[in-house]
Amino acid sequence: QVQLVESGGGLVQAGGSLRLSCAASRSIFSINSMAWYRQAPGKQREWVARITTRLSTNYADSVKGRFTISRDNAKNTVYLRMNSLTPQDTAVYYCNTDPPISGLWAQGTQVTVSS
Repeated sequence: QVQLVESGGGLVQAGGSLRLSCAASRSIFSINSMAWYRQAPGKQREWVARITTRLSTNYADSVKGRFTISRDNAKNTVYLRMNSLTPQDTAVYYCNTDPPISGLWAQGTQVTVSS
């Protein structure tokens, strides 16, 4: 069964760090670019960062220089290291392919940054 499982969220103070993980089925991980997305309360889901199968990365302007996306192909896992967090980063974070596959959205992991 094709699926994604996000983990690693939590409550952190402004300026703190978190690392999110997303375990994916090998069938989708090995052939797709992977990305992190987030949805803040009352807002639409937005793209955060992408990593291709060749390890090329791209970031939204709002997180550039603070977030780092990486992938471990042996573990079929993609990571998002988040530093210098601000309350504006509070959201549910999701991983998916890029572009996303609609049927793959999972529950996400909540990140809450307190001021």
